[in-house]
Amino acid sequence: MSIQWFPGHMHKARKEMMEVMGQIDIIIEVVDARIPYSSENPFANELRGDKPLIKVLNKCDLANDEVVNQWQEHLNSQQGVSSLAITANEPTQVTKILDLCRKLVPQRDEMGKDIRAMIMGIPNVGKSTIINILAGRVIAKTGNEPAVTKRQQRINLKNGIVLCDTPGILWPKVHNEHSGYRLAITGAIKDTAFEYEDIASYAAEYFLKDYPEMIKERYKLGDLPHTDWELIEDIGHARGFKRAGGRVDMHKTCEILLHEFRSGTIGKICLETPDMAIAEQIIVDEKLAQEALEGKTKKKKPKKKRRR
Repeated sequence: MSIQWFPGHMHKARKEMMEVMGQIDIIIEVVDARIPYSSENPFANELRGDKPLIKVLNKCDLANDEVVNQWQEHLNSQQGVSSLAITANEPTQVTKILDLCRKLVPQRDEMGKDIRAMIMGIPNVGKSTIINILAGRVIAKTGNEPAVTKRQQRINLKNGIVLCDTPGILWPKVHNEHSGYRLAITGAIKDTAFEYEDIASYAAEYFLKDYPEMIKERYKLGDLPHTDWELIEDIGHARGFKRAGGRVDMHKTCEILLHEFRSGTIGKICLETPDMAIAEQIIVDEKLAQEALEGKTKKKKPKKKRRR
């Protein structure tokens, strides 16, 4: 699934981030622990240069513990990157971000100057909730709908750290088809931008392969079917979602499946692993290189002379 969803305020946000980056000491990037690769801020690595980066894996209470550990090991091996797995509804976990900031930028503390941190993240990843906890008051508007934060703002935490908050930004175009599906499944993209049936079938196929026991237990199923649509139909039967004539209401079943994944009702699930991300990024890089080559070839073609 190819997604192109880039509201106007996101164009402005990228420009503003570039303008203030020279004044920033450290970047805090909030990602979804269930999809750390697909929920990366598209401009984090492009803009940060050699500045230290804290990858905050939020919503780890909804994510598979073993896979989250794999992600932390993978991220911590990258140059200048430190990871932290948290749940935003646990304030004591959130405040660890400040301790890590001071550890990674000790020179500012030693000089008696505020640490200037930019906090970023894609829509609906929990960034605003984290900011409110760090500030100890309601600063950023929160909500379950993506793209709540619309403009950049400066927040003095009055504890030696100043936050520069940025709107949630998605890629202008999500080149990795799998990432597009995962973003939709987790709620990073507005539900009006896709068909429930399309997204739910992708999720069902993944659940069958990687989390079959959770699915069996949650929906009280016996032997699991072999295909995504058969699974959705079985869930609909089990829940009694029927239309006239006894047919399963597939749309309602798809909505329930996505809702129960997002709320963690099915269980602690991750939709991607570091190995999956590495393999998919190789494919994306090859695709982009091919598109760039084709673009250059088109430019080199001479224009046909107009006949008189």
